[in-house]
Amino acid sequence: MRVAVDAPQHSGISAPLDYVASEPLEPGRLVRVPLGKRELLGVVWPGEPDGGAAPEQLRPIIGALQGLPALDPRWLQLIEFAASYYQRGVGELALSTLPPQLRELDAKQLARRLKKPKSHAKSVAGAAVKPELSAAQTAVLAQLDEALQSPAPKPVLLHGVTGSGKTEVYLRAAEHALAQGRQVLVLVPEINLTPQLEARFAERFADVSIAALHSALTPAQRLKNWLTAHSGQARLVLGTRLAVFASMPELGLVVVDEEHDPSYKSQDGARYSARDLAIYRGHLEKLPVILGSATPSIESWQRAEEGRYLRLSLPARIGDGAMPRVRLFDMKLLPTRAGVTTAIAEPLLEALRARLARGEQSLVFLNRRGYAPVLHCGECQWKSDCPHCSAWRVFHKRDRTLRCHHCSFTERVPQSCPNCGNHDIAPLGRGTEKLEEQLAQALPGARVARIDADSTRHKGALEAQLAAVHAGEVDVLVGTQMITKGHDFRRITLVAAVNPDAALFSSDFRAPERLFSLLMQAAGRAGRDADQAGRSEMWVQTWHPEHALYKALQQHDYEAFARSQLQERETANLPPYSHLALLRAEAKTADAAKAFLDDAATAMAEDERVFVYPPVPMSVARVADVERMQMLVEASHRGALQQLLAQWLPELHGLKRQHRGLIRWAIDVDPLAI
Repeated sequence: MRVAVDAPQHSGISAPLDYVASEPLEPGRLVRVPLGKRELLGVVWPGEPDGGAAPEQLRPIIGALQGLPALDPRWLQLIEFAASYYQRGVGELALSTLPPQLRELDAKQLARRLKKPKSHAKSVAGAAVKPELSAAQTAVLAQLDEALQSPAPKPVLLHGVTGSGKTEVYLRAAEHALAQGRQVLVLVPEINLTPQLEARFAERFADVSIAALHSALTPAQRLKNWLTAHSGQARLVLGTRLAVFASMPELGLVVVDEEHDPSYKSQDGARYSARDLAIYRGHLEKLPVILGSATPSIESWQRAEEGRYLRLSLPARIGDGAMPRVRLFDMKLLPTRAGVTTAIAEPLLEALRARLARGEQSLVFLNRRGYAPVLHCGECQWKSDCPHCSAWRVFHKRDRTLRCHHCSFTERVPQSCPNCGNHDIAPLGRGTEKLEEQLAQALPGARVARIDADSTRHKGALEAQLAAVHAGEVDVLVGTQMITKGHDFRRITLVAAVNPDAALFSSDFRAPERLFSLLMQAAGRAGRDADQAGRSEMWVQTWHPEHALYKALQQHDYEAFARSQLQERETANLPPYSHLALLRAEAKTADAAKAFLDDAATAMAEDERVFVYPPVPMSVARVADVERMQMLVEASHRGALQQLLAQWLPELHGLKRQHRGLIRWAIDVDPLAI
């Protein structure tokens, strides 16, 4: 009998192992098995044993977890596909998606968990008042209902501007699926940043059992919620990327909100894309998948253009509210003097004062936390570099520390330059702390608040600060991209981006896409109340107002931007017109990492459809005293890339044993950041 066990990648165990059972066990059953000197949780896997050992040589299964229904065969297929596509072990991936507490419970403890009182509320709620649908929403739902009748529906790309009512479409589609006795899975990029979505589903479906699955849950909460989904008790599951693997035997609809968001791509372990796996799960189970976004990913847009996805549009805001007027302020118009790069333009300050006078709120965002990105000595040119990383330590004024945002190495700010003793060391650049200080000084009496990873570190801090914004207790909200997505701020009429230009010239070909999406999402926070939409604005302080990206932003023209991006990528043969994988290596020295990658390139099977680029350091080459390098593999066909990676994997395991200085390596299929 085959059993998938959690074996780390470096072990080289990627397939299920053979065991002998004293009784028949169906695929999907959870069992305890011996591996070496340990006892592990495993999953009985379909298929015939490899027959490499006689039955008397096989170790016996210790026992099955009684009372727990077997995992669905389609769930096993999903795991098998994901493990194969992302080049990980089946057991490693399967067990990483299950609640960790399952590994710790004995039969009696599990029985107690399963016997806990269950809620039997499964009908669709009728108490919540449903808003009247717009004409566009009505048309979209009619097309959606028609598409859902198909025995194998296409994925649906719901392209709607910010504030167009996409969430109401999700709610109606979920209501339809629930009424048919099916379960619904709703994926969100970051659960803490989308509290309104969770609240709206709970309000609409007050008598439906809803379970949340995300990283903020305690192990006990995660186990409880997973069990309710697996048993079918929870009819609606709301979660972050890991929830794409939720065991839901009666699944009938998957919704992926903000489908463009990079958070759906895992950056460690299997490095899977939850959005792409949601689409595959829909294909596997022949159920509808709705991808919603105001700024779809370029890949999703291209698939809709080709007809592989059904594209539905919500082109206007609810109540016919106007989109914010986008104003580009040319920073080159300011007099050239010290501090001009971190100045807040006077016209923008006047616009903020006008909002204050009318009792309206403003949002100013800068995607850099801390007070300043670096401390600098003007005498000897010393800068606050991190001794453990190839990066600067950021100056945090509030607690007077220099903190590395990569390895967390922290020291108190020195009294003088550690290099030459000069007492006149000064911050260079600007982060959200400094921006908050600048605005408080320029707008006396204004209630300025800051939301970023530093100010929301403590439990409940984010919720409290968001509640203050919604209650009107904040006049100017400052923050990073945390505040630009998923929030329904009704009083904000002005949004400003003060330094977004860096992404225009990034070496990462996806940087313009991320910037355009971020700015469009940020603009969507302004004028969400239809009565105020006509006077809502977005200001962008830029040194390059003539850039085509900003011109498309001014027109809120995502289609023009996507068209230009697709043309550029087709010319350069970049995704979606090619397929990529990265081999990353981490070692004690850069030479050791490069030697491993060089040998890996030599060990790769030759294929004229695949091109391998030379190894290069990562953008931050050293983190926590570990040197990091990467090698890009490009293929014209996805199948060719997958075939090559599958053949390459055993060679890489062998090379790891030969390279003593290598700490770890990993393959990233369809990488988001290069």
